[in-house]
Amino acid sequence: MEITKKELKEILESQRKEYQDYLKDQEKRYQDYLGVVSEDSKSQVKLVAEQHGSIIEILNSHTEVIASIKEDIEIMKVDIEFIKNSLKKKVDIEEFSALEKRVLILEKKNSK
Repeated sequence: MEITKKELKEILESQRKEYQDYLKDQEKRYQDYLGVVSEDSKSQVKLVAEQHGSIIEILNSHTEVIASIKEDIEIMKVDIEFIKNSLKKKVDIEEFSALEKRVLILEKKNSK
């Protein structure tokens, strides 16, 4: 069975048409897939952006708390330094005991 030129042309045109239809269908599927992927990516980026905003708010609040704590620590340092200086001016128990003994000895000498 021999194929004539005309028959071959018709067969090729038919296959060409089928192939073009197939390519159009594949292109449509690919575009649909890209649309779905794009929408998913957009929603994920939006979610990350929202989380970023929340994280920034938390960081700002932590920064304020840390600044307040730092200020309190500076005040405590000044208070501790004041207390240390005050304690240096006071007599400890051993010194006080020694002074009491000396005063008692002096009072006994004076009362004689």
